Amino acid sequence: MDQPGKFNFQEMLRTIKNINLKGKRVLVRVDYNVALTARSQISDDFRIRQSLETLKYLQKQNCKILLVSHFGRPEGKWDKKYSLRPVAKHLAKLISKVSFFDKDYIYSSSDKNRLDNLKAGEIVLLENIRFYPGEENNDKDFSQKLASLADVFVNDAFGVCHREHASTAGITNFLPSAAGLLLEKEIKIISQAIEKPKRPLVVLVGGAKTETKIGMIGRLLKKADYFLIGGALANTFLKAQGYKMGKSIVDNKVVMECRKILFQAKKNKTTIVLPKDVVVGNFKTGKIVGEVTVDKISSGLQALDIGTKTQAEFGNLIAKAKTIIWNGPMGAFEKEKFSKGTEFIYYSIAQNPNSLSIVGGGDTLACLSKEEYLKVIDHVSSGGGAMLQFIEKGTLPAIKILEAK
Repeated sequence: MDQPGKFNFQEMLRTIKNINLKGKRVLVRVDYNVALTARSQISDDFRIRQSLETLKYLQKQNCKILLVSHFGRPEGKWDKKYSLRPVAKHLAKLISKVSFFDKDYIYSSSDKNRLDNLKAGEIVLLENIRFYPGEENNDKDFSQKLASLADVFVNDAFGVCHREHASTAGITNFLPSAAGLLLEKEIKIISQAIEKPKRPLVVLVGGAKTETKIGMIGRLLKKADYFLIGGALANTFLKAQGYKMGKSIVDNKVVMECRKILFQAKKNKTTIVLPKDVVVGNFKTGKIVGEVTVDKISSGLQALDIGTKTQAEFGNLIAKAKTIIWNGPMGAFEKEKFSKGTEFIYYSIAQNPNSLSIVGGGDTLACLSKEEYLKVIDHVSSGGGAMLQFIEKGTLPAIKILEAK
């Protein structure tokens, strides 16, 4: 594996704190791809609230603020189902001077002209950027038209910085560009955790997307003191050790890669801790059969959560940690019966206030049921895949662009 470059944000990253923004019209890339209820209500406004610090800073600079975000996967077509209107209504409850613009702001000159009448401090959330096919294609002409809306571009959407789209990358070719306060915070805290961690550094990895997490594990093998692995990811590692996993989710494509990681960890004296026991049952029916040691998973059952002995082992290591990085649930959290292991990890991290704790990943956050845990976790990342790639590679395409801008 190639060694990624170290990212020194203090020397290289241009932020909104070190450019002149007073009175400028600013286009801000935010990540408002949030979950909605059946009644189009915001079920989790975490990502929206995280953007408020940047927006309030820009309002104090008397900026005219245009917000660009994606929502869902409309595949380049205008579709009411993917409208950001509900998000605009919710945003207006959190910060003043917010309106929504559902017109064609790229190709219609009459609609675009309406944006020229913005006043200082006003915020307009523009309709879903992915309604335009030029967005995901990173089309040069589309990027230039998007840039024509503003004087300055600000990227505050860490969760999409691994995407080279028009609103994250292409636009920077046509406007002075800088990072927002959220993006700066993400880079600063994650870089600190992986480049100069207080020890022991404990990394927890779970979930089902084994292939996307192998790179991060490889990068941190020489840095972490302990890896605690759960979820379907653990199933694949257990199979790599020769255990029979029944009907559990296993990514057979990367079993050999997992064996290599286990071997490399021994060479690096990094301890990889896999489940000793698991909750077995049937995910489809929601039935729990019981807890068994990992050498006794029968052919007709699935491993669906970490067991109590594994919880205790993980908890003891978390209690001793000085730096904690966590991405991915410990079980099939979508059903409450299989979410106890993940809930226990949140509890354990909350009980260690002396550590630097970073939690990221959409699924990881989706199973956070207690608001008080958020108050003691140092940083809840707005990115899942972006966080993994940043840890693996040391930077991201849309961040690297801002180094030289």
